[in-house]
Amino acid sequence: MHLKGLTEGTPEYAKALKQTEMEAGAVTGFTAAIAAKARAGLIARPFLFRPFLFRPLLFRRCLSLHCLFRLPHVGPAVRLAPMPTFSAPDGTTLAYHATGDGPPLICLPGGPVQDSVYLGDLGGLTAHRTLIRLDLRGTGESATPADPASYRCDRLVDDVEALRQELALDRVDLLAHSGGANLAALCTARHPDRVARLALITPSVYAVGIEITAADRLRTARLRRDEEWFTPVYAALEAVTEGRGTADSWQAIAPFWFARWDEEAQAVRAAEDKQRNDEAAAVYASEGAFAPEVTRASLADFPGPVLVLAGEVDVAGPHPAMVEYTGLFPHAELVVQPGAAHFPWLDDAERFVAAVESFLGSGDPS
Repeated sequence: MHLKGLTEGTPEYAKALKQTEMEAGAVTGFTAAIAAKARAGLIARPFLFRPFLFRPLLFRRCLSLHCLFRLPHVGPAVRLAPMPTFSAPDGTTLAYHATGDGPPLICLPGGPVQDSVYLGDLGGLTAHRTLIRLDLRGTGESATPADPASYRCDRLVDDVEALRQELALDRVDLLAHSGGANLAALCTARHPDRVARLALITPSVYAVGIEITAADRLRTARLRRDEEWFTPVYAALEAVTEGRGTADSWQAIAPFWFARWDEEAQAVRAAEDKQRNDEAAAVYASEGAFAPEVTRASLADFPGPVLVLAGEVDVAGPHPAMVEYTGLFPHAELVVQPGAAHFPWLDDAERFVAAVESFLGSGDPS
């Protein structure tokens, strides 16, 4: 929030100053943690900021937090060398990727249990936020755990909490895509005081027990009846929703995940099989992972702002289910991105970034 144009001593000025100081404290802890890693040689030296950035009082004289806190821009899917790592509570070594400019935003990938590299720069969100992409255990640069049962979604909550502590953040802004939204929901339910803002991007609904009907999926799919590939792909989707789907059927419905079934979308789809840990995915939602009623009760008391961003033509998250999900929170808004499917930052990057940044910069979450 900016102080420019506000009159000192007014309620509006006091609110803006409170938020600026709160964000300054969060950023100071984050930058101090990054600086310590740089001094130890654990991450690339450009992330070691100049000392004046660590003086919180300077933020009070700044018209915008971004006047002082500017991370060097790094393009999509760039990996730092060596990779910053930390230890999970069970000793598994986990990695994360920090790219972009601005306050930190922890990003949880979907898949489920897919290498976070596919998130890239989230359509250019790195121009506004420092994306902290966590490689879930057994994916990307993170180690394979000794106990495969630790891939279960509810047990991954401790990994996210360990990352928050590693970054020295009292509270975090949390973004999750697809299957990662199940993990984000459990994190928010278990540690509501540690989550400032929550952005759920085309979220999976297993953790909260929302039923998505075949009729809703097919109704959403028919919005694309004019696509040249529609007829055989729709037939495959009918087979899947009726329980007759084969491995070939699941492969055939891939065009529905993207707004454009072009070379870029096909490359993203082809990479998924290599990026996903199938052993982990089989455990992720296994028995005991979710307790929807308990989770829903906790989310109903969550005080922070929530964004549910849905794709207009996303068969994985039809509109009725997204409306119901939004209604689980007391302070949530639903944004439906026109024409978008399951990867809205690929479908319309400018519109996606505008919606997410508008939400993240909307004011004091407390």
